[in-house]
Amino acid sequence: MKYSNIPNTNIRVSKICLGTMTFGEQNSEKEGHEQLNYAVDQGVNFIDTAEAYSVPGRKETQGSTERIIGTWLKNQQREKLVVATKIAGPSDYFSYIREHMEFKKPIILEAINNSLKRLQTDYVDVYQLHWPERNTNFFGKRNYKHNSDEAWEDNFKEVIETLDELVKEGKIRNYGVSNETSWGLMRQLSESKNNNLTRCKTIQNPYSLLNRLFEINLAEVAMRENVGLLAYSPLAFGTLSGKYLNGKLPENSRIKLFPQYSRYSNNQAQFLTQKYQDLAKELNISLTQLALAFVNQREFLTSNIIGATTITQLKENINSIHVELSQEILERIDQIQEQQPNPAP
Repeated sequence: MKYSNIPNTNIRVSKICLGTMTFGEQNSEKEGHEQLNYAVDQGVNFIDTAEAYSVPGRKETQGSTERIIGTWLKNQQREKLVVATKIAGPSDYFSYIREHMEFKKPIILEAINNSLKRLQTDYVDVYQLHWPERNTNFFGKRNYKHNSDEAWEDNFKEVIETLDELVKEGKIRNYGVSNETSWGLMRQLSESKNNNLTRCKTIQNPYSLLNRLFEINLAEVAMRENVGLLAYSPLAFGTLSGKYLNGKLPENSRIKLFPQYSRYSNNQAQFLTQKYQDLAKELNISLTQLALAFVNQREFLTSNIIGATTITQLKENINSIHVELSQEILERIDQIQEQQPNPAP
C-alpha cells in the first residue's frame, strides 16, 4: 500500500480508501465486515461513509452503513484507522433524515452525535459537508444557473465556527467539503483564515477518466491551497470496469438494480470507455486497473475512494495501487480524453 498525509496534518492515510455505501443495501453486515477485514489486511486504513448511506437512499436503510461499520469498528484498534463520514445537506429527496437539514449549529450537533452513536466511536477523523446548501453544480449538473430568488443566505462563518467547536471538543479531528465548487472551497478557506478557525483539509468530489472536471479549476485550488482530493466514483458507477460495454447489463450490477444511476451511461461516456478499454488491452491490464491507476497518480490526490460488492472486485481495486502508468501512457490518456472531454459531469 502507498500512503499520504491528510494536508496540514500528521494523519497518514492509505492512497486507497474503502468506500462503503453498498453496506446495508447491496452488501449485508457480514459481507461489509469481510470487506473491511480484507481491506485492512491489504494496508488500507481509511474508511469513508455518510449518514445518508446506504445507497440508493431510503428511509428504511438510512444510517445502515454507519451501523455496519460500527459493529466492526468497536472490535478494532481505533487509533490505527481513519474514519470519515458526512452530514447530508438540504434535499427534498433526503427529507426523511430529519425535519430540518440546513447546516445550522443544532442540526450539525445532532447529526454528528447520531453518526458517532451508529459508528460506536468517540470521534471521526474527517467530518464532511456532503453537498452545499446553496444552489450550485453537483451530482451531474454541468452548467451553473443562478437563482436570484433562492432562500440561502451566506453562512460560511457560522458553519465553520460550529465545526471548529467540534474539533476543540474532540468529536471530529478535521473537516472537509464534498461536491463543492472552486468558489465554495475558496470561501471556506478565506473564512477560516480571516477568523482563525479550523481549516478545511479535504474535498470529496467525483473524479475519473469520464469526469475530469476537477482539473478545470479545483485542481489549482487544491494544489495552491493544500487541500486534498478524496476522489469518489473513480470507476464511474462501475462503467470503467467495462462491464456495461456493448449494451451489456449484468445481473446484480448497480445499473441493473438501480437504473436511475445513469450519470455515466450516455453515448459519449460509452465511446470513451471503449477507447480506454482498447488501451488497457494493449497494456495487458484490466480497464479497472487502468482507470484506478490513473486516479492514484494524480498529484492533487490524497486518497482514491473505491467500492465493491464482492471480494474479487475489491482485490482488483486495491491491487491497482501496484500499477504505474508511464508518462507516455498518461499522454495517450489525455489524447483519448480530447475526443470527448468530460462527458459525464
